[in-house]
Amino acid sequence: MWNPLPYVAAGLLALSLAACGGKKKDTAKQGPPKIQTYPVLKLRPDTVTLYQDYPATIQGEQNVEIRPKVDGYVQAIYVDEGASVRKGQLLFKISAPQYEQDVRTAEAGIKTALADEAAAEMGVRKVEPLVARGIISKYELEGAQYTLQSRQAALAQARATLANARTNLGYTTLTSPVDGIIGTIPNKIGSLVSSTSATPLTTVSNTSDVYAYFSLSEKALLSFVQRRAGATLQDKLAHLPDVRLVLANGDVYQYTGRVKTAIGQIDTETGSSSFRATFPNPQGLLRSGSSGSVRTLRPVSNALLIPQSATYELQGKRFAYVLGRDTAVYAAPIVVTPTPDGQSFVVDSGLKKGQEIVLQGAASLKDGTKIKPVVQAKAPAKPETKG
Repeated sequence: MWNPLPYVAAGLLALSLAACGGKKKDTAKQGPPKIQTYPVLKLRPDTVTLYQDYPATIQGEQNVEIRPKVDGYVQAIYVDEGASVRKGQLLFKISAPQYEQDVRTAEAGIKTALADEAAAEMGVRKVEPLVARGIISKYELEGAQYTLQSRQAALAQARATLANARTNLGYTTLTSPVDGIIGTIPNKIGSLVSSTSATPLTTVSNTSDVYAYFSLSEKALLSFVQRRAGATLQDKLAHLPDVRLVLANGDVYQYTGRVKTAIGQIDTETGSSSFRATFPNPQGLLRSGSSGSVRTLRPVSNALLIPQSATYELQGKRFAYVLGRDTAVYAAPIVVTPTPDGQSFVVDSGLKKGQEIVLQGAASLKDGTKIKPVVQAKAPAKPETKG
């Protein structure tokens, strides 16, 4: 009886051998992997300016609290909140009738003292010729002279009392001690105020110059001290470039400032050290109590600037692929400082000028991979120092 199974098996084996032969032939046709094209950048040193922003509070050069020295009621308010005032300008009138009465009483006391003094002088003039003729004893003259001196002292005391009364009355009118801007006025007309009141009548802020107070953490302070030229902290501040002020709306203030004062001690509660920058304010744009950021600038010469996209991070370290011999790339560990724009790095170590790095596609590469480099003529844009 005829059995077809051997013939079927032979046919399947022939088909399998043919398929394997086809795969080998296709593999032979593919050849070695195709070399991919990658953009590369040749590193050239340049000068860039890095900046760091620190939150700041703005205060006027002078913030003078206006407080009453006498007790009474607010009779008149001559200025409005936010108004500009000049030194000596009238601000408030306090109603205190007792001080007006004290002045009138002191003036009456002056008149009495003047009359007593005149009477004593008359007594001296009356006794003098009688003593000269020997009609009365010289002790009578001495007694008259002592009476005159007593009346003169009483007159001086009355005049002092009047001056004191007028001074107290003068405290009922309050004027601005400086040029500046009026703050809030919590007490309205009719309010009872006192020299012991916790809240001042208002505050006058002299904002011809303003102070911007900002703080550096202990780590930032150490970095500042190490990077800046100078033997002492004050020396380093003297060599510090002008700083800028970033306003609350993000705009950069048109005038530059100087950091002139630093508190060298670290605050144990906040772990920071305070600094004060001074800015001119000729147009009165800056107001006491407002906020912003102080921007410190740090020029870096001979810097190698690379885009952040040209690097990758592995186990806490940062790497970039460098083009080596025969267009093969290798991973170089680098130490970098990020630029404030978040787009680039300034290379602190790990790369040298003249080297070429892969700009894009680093994630798909590995050591020894050969590439077809396309040199980019344009370097990455410098980090902007806004304003």
